[in-house]
Amino acid sequence: MIRPVEIREEAGGGLTITWSDGRTDGLTATSLRRNCPCATCVDEWTGQKRLDDSTVAENITMTEISLTGRYAVSIGFSDGHGTGIFTFDRLRDIGSKNG
Repeated sequence: MIRPVEIREEAGGGLTITWSDGRTDGLTATSLRRNCPCATCVDEWTGQKRLDDSTVAENITMTEISLTGRYAVSIGFSDGHGTGIFTFDRLRDIGSKNG
């Protein structure tokens, strides 16, 4: 199973994740916010995205980041949103889309 070996918050407002297979992903705060998995942003029943990406400011920042168990991180954003739990698998997927 591929896991993060390092998660580093960057001064520019994103994360750099180094994975156990050697891959490194740079994730911006904007891309993370636009991919929030919470029930407000994604319909729990259909999986359809509810969040309109155009409503997320390009200059959004992370205000808080914390580990959630051994499988995810919780991230708070400067727009006041902070209910999403980003599993490591989801972070890896976001990194794949950005790369």
